[in-house]
Amino acid sequence: MIPKTRQTLYPYSVNIETATGKPATLPLALLTPKQAEEVQFKFKRLAQEAGAKGARISVRRVIADDYGKVIREAKVRLRYAAPKAA
Repeated sequence: MIPKTRQTLYPYSVNIETATGKPATLPLALLTPKQAEEVQFKFKRLAQEAGAKGARISVRRVIADDYGKVIREAKVRLRYAAPKAA
């Protein structure tokens, strides 16, 4: 029996932008570095097949420092989204 080698997963941020300039950020994904490369390759192929010119994808590994930034940004957005008390 061949033992499976464990591959380390890392958090990645995936941003997609269409030709209209409207970006979409997907939730953090746990991927291996090889999977992150494959996501970009497959996206480009899918965009080409769909005829979506100008579509772009950005897959980047998230570092620990981003966690604090995400929490601060969430607090700010929640503060503005909460209904004002009368």
